[in-house]
Amino acid sequence: MALMGGFTLVALLAAADLVSDLDEGVTLTHVGLEACLLAVGFIGAILVAQRLISARRAAQDARQLVANLEKRLEETEAEAARWRDESRELIGGLGQALDRQFERWGLSPAEKEVALLLLKGLAHKEIADIRSISEATARQQARAVYKKGGLSGRHDLAAFFLEDLLLPSERRSPP
Repeated sequence: MALMGGFTLVALLAAADLVSDLDEGVTLTHVGLEACLLAVGFIGAILVAQRLISARRAAQDARQLVANLEKRLEETEAEAARWRDESRELIGGLGQALDRQFERWGLSPAEKEVALLLLKGLAHKEIADIRSISEATARQQARAVYKKGGLSGRHDLAAFFLEDLLLPSERRSPP
């Protein structure tokens, strides 16, 4: 605003000086220079005003974008909270179903833990590190899980539990 006021003041002073100089009969060169100064003042004021208007519009657009993003964030957070609440119940039910099946297979507590880690996709070495056992023990416990479950390996273990989860609800068999 100050810059625009400065350009406008220069233009007004140049106009006043030009009018007084015309009455005094100054040279045409002097009048031309003052006319240029007048033009520069008005053009500068106009350009600064345009930039100021553009900046205000950009700020208004930015405020609107922020408001829209805040609204979307609130909606997304609400949706995430709903999903967490819904999935908490499902995951709890899944955990209970896994436990029941592990009981049916007769897995020991250590074998249950290994089976869960295998379902999460961990390698034998990672399982050994997490459980503070040797990799050979982790492999032996994994073999025990497969044998007691009548499975051929890690892929069969995952498929056993995921098969019913991935089927549409009307095609699922009762537990």
